[in-house]
Amino acid sequence: MANPLLSGIRVLDLTRLLPGPFCSFYLAQLGAEVIKLEEPQGGDYARMLAPELFTLLNRGKQSVTLDLRQPEAVAVLKKMAARADVLIESFRPGVMDKLGCGYQDLKLVNPCLVYAALTGYGQTGPYKDRAGHDMNYCAYAGLLDQTGAADGAPVLSNFQSADLAGGALTCALGILAAVIGARASGQGAMVDVGMLDGTLALQTLSLATIRTLGESRARGDDMLSGGLANYSIYACADGKHVAMAALEPKFFLNFCNAVGRPDLAVMPLAPGPAGATLRAALGELFKTRSRDAWELLLADRDCCVSGIYTPQEALDNPQVKARGLIRMEDGKPLSDLPIKFSEPLGASSSGDCPALGADTLNVLAALGLDEAALAALSASGAI
Repeated sequence: MANPLLSGIRVLDLTRLLPGPFCSFYLAQLGAEVIKLEEPQGGDYARMLAPELFTLLNRGKQSVTLDLRQPEAVAVLKKMAARADVLIESFRPGVMDKLGCGYQDLKLVNPCLVYAALTGYGQTGPYKDRAGHDMNYCAYAGLLDQTGAADGAPVLSNFQSADLAGGALTCALGILAAVIGARASGQGAMVDVGMLDGTLALQTLSLATIRTLGESRARGDDMLSGGLANYSIYACADGKHVAMAALEPKFFLNFCNAVGRPDLAVMPLAPGPAGATLRAALGELFKTRSRDAWELLLADRDCCVSGIYTPQEALDNPQVKARGLIRMEDGKPLSDLPIKFSEPLGASSSGDCPALGADTLNVLAALGLDEAALAALSASGAI
């Protein structure tokens, strides 16, 4: 039995690469019917550029090919939109309008439609037509400036903060709110999500610092970015590292007791030069044991110290295994929905990744198009 939470919600997904497909993947995992609309000439770029990533993000979806540069394909899209609850696209602003299938066009055939546009900079503003990727949005949002060690250069993360948190998850939240509103009022909405916007909105610590001090702190000097010695990263004897997050005094005191160092507890827990003595002492201490030895010693001492794992080690973590998020298929990891519900809702949507256009004929036939119409569309290259 599939997850029934979004059963009956039909999503038309025109997005490509990472942010949009991740958004619709979560909707599919919650039970929505997701129809991926792709160009006949190759489809989603990720099919070729990152096949494994494509597989991770597009399980449980259907694939229909439409060349929206052709009027016949636009007419088909309008038929599909008339029966859909959600359409999500990630083209630059105005592209869908030029094709004749923007929000104003589609709301005429389906006033209840929720139309989500997930773009780098949103539908308005001087940057709206700029190209960009995750790094650009993180750069403009101030996130990259704050990422890295004090006195060092900004560093990249392997987590796409803007694409996934600022973009995909923010968009999914907006879509679900608009669907609930449409069902209550009979009126759909356009959901305009810019990844820069979503990423900036997540910079709560930096914004709080600006409110307090009138300006942001330098990289690596804020309370949760390395400024405090008891909330920092330390090298161990084996060259691996631990993350110390003993932010509250009670956790730091537990750590001091666990390692038999009451002298550390009286050193200033302060940012900057005032905390340099404690930072140096902790640096020396952590180099006396290996990462795993520290884990073994501190795991049950309630002090918020953990080993820093590689992604492969994370998959083998007993906590991760106990929660059942990651499963193996043909020796390769697959992730399922990372949300647990109190009632048994059935399995998340985890069907096969669709071949390009695999569902085109069946989906369009369900719209009432007969064999002759389908053959004409195929001959014209519209599908």
